[in-house]
Amino acid sequence: MKPGALQFGGSWLAAIASRLSRLAQSQALSVTLIGLLAFGGSAAVGLMLGIREPRVHDEFSYLLAADTFANGRLTNPTHPMWIHFESLHIIHQPTYASKYPPAQGLILAAGQVIGGHPIVGVWIGMGLMCAAICWMLYAWVPPRWAVLGGVLAILHPVVGIGGEWAQSYWRGAVAAFGGALVLGGLRRIMRRPHMHDALLLGLGLAVLANSRPYEGLLFSLPAGVALLVWMLGKNGPAIGVSIERIVLPIFIVLALTGTAMGLYNLRITGNVFRMPYQVYEETYTIKPLFRWGSPRPEPTYRHQIMSQYHHEFELNTYTWGRSISGFLSQTDIRFRMLWNYFYGEVFTVPLLAMLPVMLPWMSRNRWALFALLNCSVGVGALLMSTWATPHYAAPILCLIFLFVLQAMRLWRWRDRAVGQFVLWLVFFLCIYSVGRSLYGAMQQDDSSAWYQQRARILKHLENGPGRHLIIVRYGPKHSIHDEWVYNKPDIDSAKVVWARDMDKAQNHALVDYFKDRQLWLLEVDLDRSTPELKPYPKT
Repeated sequence: MKPGALQFGGSWLAAIASRLSRLAQSQALSVTLIGLLAFGGSAAVGLMLGIREPRVHDEFSYLLAADTFANGRLTNPTHPMWIHFESLHIIHQPTYASKYPPAQGLILAAGQVIGGHPIVGVWIGMGLMCAAICWMLYAWVPPRWAVLGGVLAILHPVVGIGGEWAQSYWRGAVAAFGGALVLGGLRRIMRRPHMHDALLLGLGLAVLANSRPYEGLLFSLPAGVALLVWMLGKNGPAIGVSIERIVLPIFIVLALTGTAMGLYNLRITGNVFRMPYQVYEETYTIKPLFRWGSPRPEPTYRHQIMSQYHHEFELNTYTWGRSISGFLSQTDIRFRMLWNYFYGEVFTVPLLAMLPVMLPWMSRNRWALFALLNCSVGVGALLMSTWATPHYAAPILCLIFLFVLQAMRLWRWRDRAVGQFVLWLVFFLCIYSVGRSLYGAMQQDDSSAWYQQRARILKHLENGPGRHLIIVRYGPKHSIHDEWVYNKPDIDSAKVVWARDMDKAQNHALVDYFKDRQLWLLEVDLDRSTPELKPYPKT
């Protein structure tokens, strides 16, 4: 075995480590293999557990975008009865579309076209993310450690194949892919400028701009500053080389991206510089996007659930965070949430135990300081947002694995035997966590959950004769997080249409418009174990 190869325990472990070390010498093969394993593992888990039904508001919005793109459109015309179809994270004026940037919808659409279902796009995104993380790590750590990082990304308890990122329609694999391309391209360019690395860096910026624009922008700023300072410094390349191999490729990618984004905005909102997200915020929300902002005037809501979500749920969260105690509490909660989400029980011990050694090492290593700064900017972006969930930090995911790998490398430098033990302990803890997660998922019975009941009703009606209109009436105890009213892009062509119950006159207009359909009334409330679907009463 080569000196320094990963080895611990019995001969079979040493044999595995030796083969991994030899495999790592081929970067292209290793990155490709990591991507294929991530895709195949995600698909295997999904097929074993059953394809997940959408259950979060955001998922339905992304699926609307995916279905729209898969049918060759950027958006959809506003429906004449659109006031009955209003729902969270979707706009109906000036066109009918998802409020979110298009990257996630595009990857889901790719899965729908290639594999017949949007979940295939999720698995493709996982493969791209893990491959990009491995590729990025090749520029930051020795090859065998880069491969190990790719393996850990596959086995991560939350963002790996056994976690929610691999089986839901709204998490952060696409943005994590973009972040890894930016940092992997940056290190390679600053070692030896190549046009293809600049193109990949530009692609990463484009992905971030169309997946997580706010977090992606702040994440990219340190990289942009570092690249500019290096190009203009005495150690930078000649001006001609900088323009030809760095500036021009990145500019071309960003120019094409900016043009495409402008056309996308123009088609949906009628304004090149106005994103669908802005339209939704201005139409429905009261809370500002950032903690220092002021609430907007309350809009006129046509449906109680829209008011409850934006006025009671979101605004109350923002108001609480405005006080000193609330700000400190929210900051503490978000920081601990991020730590537990990305490091958790598997990675916390090796990282924290090596902090006394890592901190002095980082203070002497400019790239380690850069990574820490970049990570801090990403976390700070989340702390300043009015609303945040852990996957918003997806652009910095590659740095999470970088810090874990550096901690394990320091363990080995300090004490080789203990370091080998820690390395294999982390690896087997990851496997154990994936197994535990899959076992728990297989034991869980969610057949009575609202999203499973919605899916059963939809499947039953779609497989039967005729076309249907379901008018949904929520009771006083209905949860705002259980949303039934979401539709296909082409509502009139859909076999089943979901609509909100309104007053008698508006319902009459709705029924008259869909008079050729079978009419149903669905009454939903928390005190009903099974929502009651019955023929809509004739008036």
